[in-house]
Amino acid sequence: MDQKLIQRAAQDILNSKKTIAFTGAGISVESGIPDFRGSQGLWQKYDPEEFAHIDAFRSDPERIWLMLKDMFLIIKDAKPNPAHLGLAELERMGYLSSVITQNVDGLHQAAGSRHVIEFHGSHRTLSCLKCSTTIDGASLKVEDLPPRCSRCSSLLKPDVVFFGEPIPLKAQVSSLKESQSCSVVLSIGTSAVVYPAASIPITAKERGATVIEINREPTPLTHEISDYLISGSAGEIIPAIVEEVKRLR
Repeated sequence: MDQKLIQRAAQDILNSKKTIAFTGAGISVESGIPDFRGSQGLWQKYDPEEFAHIDAFRSDPERIWLMLKDMFLIIKDAKPNPAHLGLAELERMGYLSSVITQNVDGLHQAAGSRHVIEFHGSHRTLSCLKCSTTIDGASLKVEDLPPRCSRCSSLLKPDVVFFGEPIPLKAQVSSLKESQSCSVVLSIGTSAVVYPAASIPITAKERGATVIEINREPTPLTHEISDYLISGSAGEIIPAIVEEVKRLR
């Protein structure tokens, strides 16, 4: 971990009129949730075009719930790690406006972040595609899966964005507003290859924002968009930045 870059990031945050965080799967890996695209991820076991497309769910929801059950089991016991907790602390201190996340695990909220924009939806609630009944995912037990609607008995779908579904309009509008009005973006644990989410730091950069990338390895943002990359574990880097902000303020 490069201490000079930690100090630089802390100073950039202190000088910023508005800072946002943009997070991807990498921030939750330390909570025991593998990156879907990684070597231990769900897409190694299930073809995403076959199991994660909304048409597949509509045509054979029981089959798709085989994959969703695995996802549910991975997420249900996960706890926020120091990176999630650090971002929540930055928000409490008044140095972070929002978290825009591609993750569906709800760990930012569990850590205490209040302004979270879930770009790809959330696994914390489920809805019926027939009658729109919504339930809290926390109420589900493994033996209840796949869950059925209490009103019409149809299978429920997690409120995550499947392939073939639009990004929720509210998330799109809020993300655009945040990225156009910020002066610093912390891009954390994202491969920056999934669009339209990956355009968020690019939009901010076009408006003059400083993009601070925190990742284990370089991404398409690194040499074109990011002002600098802090290489390493988000669970170590974010708390270090928070401590440096406290020291310098």
